[in-house]
Amino acid sequence: MASHPSTFLDQTFTYPSDDPQYLVKWTRLGPEKGHPLVFIHGTPWSSRLWAPFALALSHRYSVYLFDNPGYGQSELLTPAATTDFASNGSLAKQAEVTAALFTHWGFHSKSADSARSPRGPHVVAHDNAGLVALRMALQQGQSYKSLTLIDVVAVGPWGSPSFKLMAENEDVFNQIPPLMFDGIVKGYIRDAAYTSLRKEDEEMLAEPWVSGDGRPGQEGFVRALKQASTRKSDDVESQYYKIGQSGLPVRIIWGKEDQWLPCDRADKLQKLIGGKSEVVLVDEAGHLIQLDQPAWLMAEIVMFVAEVDGNS
Repeated sequence: MASHPSTFLDQTFTYPSDDPQYLVKWTRLGPEKGHPLVFIHGTPWSSRLWAPFALALSHRYSVYLFDNPGYGQSELLTPAATTDFASNGSLAKQAEVTAALFTHWGFHSKSADSARSPRGPHVVAHDNAGLVALRMALQQGQSYKSLTLIDVVAVGPWGSPSFKLMAENEDVFNQIPPLMFDGIVKGYIRDAAYTSLRKEDEEMLAEPWVSGDGRPGQEGFVRALKQASTRKSDDVESQYYKIGQSGLPVRIIWGKEDQWLPCDRADKLQKLIGGKSEVVLVDEAGHLIQLDQPAWLMAEIVMFVAEVDGNS
């Protein structure tokens, strides 16, 4: 999955503007007057996981890609931001920063009861970006034209042995020799896929954490998994029905072989949202559905946003 020059993140957004603590690298591709479509990645990934999908859809849509703060090319600028990131298992701060980025792009927020807007962006979210997108709608008043949720972190229970182990032994994992840590990261990545990953894809996903070029690196990876160990959504799960009541079209796509987040979570999430939400289960796909079944996933995204556009 080699990067195409047009998917390089050549724009910078800082938040808050008067005392920057978070730096977000982003880019836009496709026709400037095309309807906006935003891809949001999860943990421990980056926008590069979405790059082929962004390129394909940029022939029709104005597509936005960005790295979340603390991932890929985006940075946590202060010690306070770093501390807040590690302890922010609710992802409320990430939702706040992302909502500010949406406002910077001109996607203005409305009331919490207006999750749907024909002028809002199509949003495609994977992993914990699902919880971020849902929080943005419910707590930041962000409206969307459609919402595609792919193997998302959105309903409990949470936690995994690896999350807990790193959270309880942060100093130890930060001192592991680089070559050994490289193996830990790549083993973690392989565990997210159902099929065998191509070496170039494995290297691409691991690069921000093991490259040693000043990007998030080893401490960033441990910090991301420490955050995941404290993840919580119970304060918003009871509000998901508001998304359904707003009439927002929601498609929930899940890999049947997802070992990180079993596919019964898809049905649970659909019942909580209700409304126009629907579930699609993808055969022979794990949590990294973008690499396990890219053609199937692309078809689902294209058909869904086209259907929404046709009905608006």
